[in-house]
Amino acid sequence: MSLAYSNMMELGAKAPNFSLLNTVTGKTADLSELKSDIATVVVFICNHCPFVHHINPKLVELANVYQAKGVNFIAISSNDVANYPQDAPEYMTETAKKEGYTFPYLYDETQDVAKAYKAECTPDFFVFNKNLECAYRGRFDETRPGMGQPTGKDLTNALDALIAGNKVNVDQKPSMGCNIKWK
Repeated sequence: MSLAYSNMMELGAKAPNFSLLNTVTGKTADLSELKSDIATVVVFICNHCPFVHHINPKLVELANVYQAKGVNFIAISSNDVANYPQDAPEYMTETAKKEGYTFPYLYDETQDVAKAYKAECTPDFFVFNKNLECAYRGRFDETRPGMGQPTGKDLTNALDALIAGNKVNVDQKPSMGCNIKWK
């Protein structure tokens, strides 16, 4: 594992479009059909990262709560599966079922989407408003594996602000986790 921090996409930047394999359904999905009219969460994750394992149960819980409020969640794995075969699409499908993902888990084979978003680590969160403008980028919360129970506080504060029609606090902390495994 190589520790990495998120790049912090510029606030207000437009979400880069994508069309990727949804490993849950086996069909291609694109941002235009997955986005929400309230808020869209794009999170880069993978199957093997201990930082992702740490937040997975709370991420699923929060996704269920916020999906009921009209927020859409999209997970993307961009890791090099030649060197990290545990992150291959067939294992992504298994992970989605095992973890109870209620959101698409997309495979970025070319890594072009991760590059477009300037994603650096897993997990790496990006929240877009109804116009697909970046309103939040950064960490799930302040916890780390072995250092407290995840709450998702940073992410939920951003989502609560968007749902209420308010501006998201610009004091945002970068995410930290395993680096994306580039080809």
